[in-house]
Amino acid sequence: LLNSLSVDPDAKCRYGLYFRDGRRKVDYILVYHHKRPSGSRTLARRVQHSDTPFGARSLKQDHPLPGKGTPLDAGSAEPPVDYHEDDKRFRREEYEGNLLEAGLELERDEDTKIHGVGFVKIHAPWNVLCREAEFLKLKMPTKKMYHINETRGLLKKISSVLQKITDPIQPKVADHRPQTMKILSYPFSREKQHLFDLSDKDSFFDSKTRSTIVYEILKRTTCTKAKYSMGITSLLANGVYAAAYPLHDGDYEGENVEFNDRKLLYEEWARYGVFYKYQPIDLVRKYFGEKIGLYFAWLGVYTQMLIPASVVGIIVFLYGCATMDENIPSMEMCDQRYNITMCPLCDKTCSYWKMSSACATARASHLFDNPATVFFSVFMALWAATFMEHWKRKQMRLNYHWDLTGFEEEEDHPRAEYEARVLEKSLKKESKNKETDKVKLTWRDRFPAYLTNMVSIIFMIAVTFAIVLGVIIYRISMAAALAMNSSPSVRSNIRVTVTATAVIINLVVIILLDEVYGCIARWLTKIEVPKTEKSFEERLIFKAFLLKFVNSYTPIFYVAFFKGRFVGRPGDYVYIFHSFRMEEVTEILFISGSPFCFAHHLPTPCAWEKQPQHICSAKSFLSVLMETFLFS
Repeated sequence: LLNSLSVDPDAKCRYGLYFRDGRRKVDYILVYHHKRPSGSRTLARRVQHSDTPFGARSLKQDHPLPGKGTPLDAGSAEPPVDYHEDDKRFRREEYEGNLLEAGLELERDEDTKIHGVGFVKIHAPWNVLCREAEFLKLKMPTKKMYHINETRGLLKKISSVLQKITDPIQPKVADHRPQTMKILSYPFSREKQHLFDLSDKDSFFDSKTRSTIVYEILKRTTCTKAKYSMGITSLLANGVYAAAYPLHDGDYEGENVEFNDRKLLYEEWARYGVFYKYQPIDLVRKYFGEKIGLYFAWLGVYTQMLIPASVVGIIVFLYGCATMDENIPSMEMCDQRYNITMCPLCDKTCSYWKMSSACATARASHLFDNPATVFFSVFMALWAATFMEHWKRKQMRLNYHWDLTGFEEEEDHPRAEYEARVLEKSLKKESKNKETDKVKLTWRDRFPAYLTNMVSIIFMIAVTFAIVLGVIIYRISMAAALAMNSSPSVRSNIRVTVTATAVIINLVVIILLDEVYGCIARWLTKIEVPKTEKSFEERLIFKAFLLKFVNSYTPIFYVAFFKGRFVGRPGDYVYIFHSFRMEEVTEILFISGSPFCFAHHLPTPCAWEKQPQHICSAKSFLSVLMETFLFS
């Protein structure tokens, strides 16, 4: 079939999106590394040592792929390459032959600028697309259309006003406008093609649908070695192919670039200059698929709902600024007439100090810790519930508009790593002359991985606790060391210096451990060898959440529930390692009259004790910067 197609040398391949004839569109690409083929001896030896089905099918190439790469020549006298390269080449030939039998059209391209890298272009013809669309029960648009009832009366006027107000921030995309007509979709059937709008067959299946169909064929097509089959996922895992991916619709930059969906997305969505606009979510779904479309729809709803939360937060902060001079605790702390003397913060080197010296930090703490923060906490609880309900409503609307209401989740295919482990287990059983039917991994096979997971997670949680303890010791020892300094300015800013440096150390450690824990969680999940991608993602999310939650919130739990509860009293303090006195918590006891000395004292109403919250804020800020500048 491929050899019968005439190749037009003048045909434009439009950015590599088409075959050499310039007519057939590339739906998928397979990438592989190649070397010079081995000679006849290597070929004969490989076939002789192979099982009959594999050897026979490897040599069966009635339809060679167009391009420079040709089937193995049994009479070539080129120097042999290693055994593994021969094996990979045989697997590729057999797999590509099976793809041809499945109806796909292939074209090999090894004449590239990258030495040793070859490409296989895949095109799905119309009959294959129809067959697979019917098999996958894909919903396709029909000729039937119906009118969507519009709102009337006051709601229509309000909607019209809002549409005019938000028109400048709406993306200039045709599909984003409110539509009064909806096309009825129905699972595709070749027997009922008359129901579908087939006026333009080239655009009936869009690029996303074509790529989805081809990928399903790639996963389902097997490469048989003896009686064990492998699809594209296994071939990628074993290095037979280096990559498999669909192509974009074309370039998005340049003067003579043909207008396409990718260029439109770049101009109306993926540029910093349009950050203020709404997302063209229908176009995102059309180009990337429903899964990515739902994610960005959720992200848009979340960002939109953050606007009222941030406005209320700013109002609460401004209220704290306005009532700073009316805060009685900070006014009494700053009043020199009380002359309240506080106990030393450490032994020997620290001296008694005046509570009025913490006046500035006490006043600053009122900005974030005032009566309005109670209202803000209640508001955020209601905000969370409102956000969930709003997203559920948005999700149902998208399910209706995108025809996902009757969507059935496809059956998960086994992961390549799981198939490899099952194959290894089957070979071991076969060597022992045991029954090999229905071989699968049991809990006994996974027990070493489960044990490694449990021990590793407990160890990493212990490391997190040890780091928190180390920061506590650092704060205590640094405060004692600075108290011995002869400079009055250093001694007067001990609290600020110690807390600021501890926050920086905690921030750096938490960010580093987040990355380390993410890699460890992925490794621990891989050694468990989950059967499906869904199971892999669920286990990975659980481990990553557990480790990162402990890493981020252990300092907050320490401040909230443990700090200051094991201090002791003057003359009978509690020490760590018999050398470091425990930190004290911020509690202020005001007694009018003469000066008093208190064991449990805090010059600030938990302003500096909220250092873990500062860490979380700084961490979130750094994460936003990394997402914005490093991954854009």
